[in-house]
Amino acid sequence: MRNIAAYALVAALAATAGCFDEPEPAYKTVPAEARAYLQGRGFADFASAASGLDAEVVDYINLDRNAITNLDGIAAFKGLKWLRLNENKLSALPSLAALSSLRRIYLRDNSFTEVPEQLKDLPSLTDIELSGNPIKEVPEWLAQKKGLEFLSLSRTLVERLPADLSAWKGMKALQLGELKIPPEEMARIRKALPDVAIVF
Repeated sequence: MRNIAAYALVAALAATAGCFDEPEPAYKTVPAEARAYLQGRGFADFASAASGLDAEVVDYINLDRNAITNLDGIAAFKGLKWLRLNENKLSALPSLAALSSLRRIYLRDNSFTEVPEQLKDLPSLTDIELSGNPIKEVPEWLAQKKGLEFLSLSRTLVERLPADLSAWKGMKALQLGELKIPPEEMARIRKALPDVAIVF
C-alpha cells in the first residue's frame, strides 16, 4: 500500500510542476525577505544577478531561465538553502564547499556532461535535479551519497546505475523518465530500492 501511494504521488507531481518544485509547507519556512526571485532576466553570470543581494540574509535564490555560464561569487552565500538554476548555460560548477546548509539544487536543462563532483561537498543536500543534461554516467560517489530524498536524472543519457544503491534506500523519489534503461536494469533498480517511488 505504501508503494502504491508513493508511486501515485510522484506520478501526480511529475505530471504537474514536477516533484522538484519546493513543497509549499517547506517553502514557507523561508521568510519572504530571504527569497530572491531573479528568473528570466537575461543574466549571464551569478555575480551580476546577485549584486544587490545580502549574502547574510538570502536563503533561497531562483535564477531559472537566464543565460548563466558561471557561479563565481556564490561562496559568499553561506546560509543558502535552496538554489534554482534550471534552464541556464552551465557546464561546470565552482567549489560549493562553503554552502554547508544547501539542501536543494536544481540544474535542469543546462549543459552538464557529467554529474558535478562539487555536489559531493554538500553535507545537507537532499534534492538534486539534473534532468535534461547530456549526462551519460552516474558516478559511484553519488550512489554512495546518504541523505538524498529526491534525485532526477530524467532526459539524460544514463542507461545504467551503479551496482551498489544501498545508500539510496531511504530516498523518497527517483526520476529516471525518458531514459534508455534496459528492462533488466529497471528490474534490478526496483529490487534494490523497494520503498522508493521510481518513475521510469
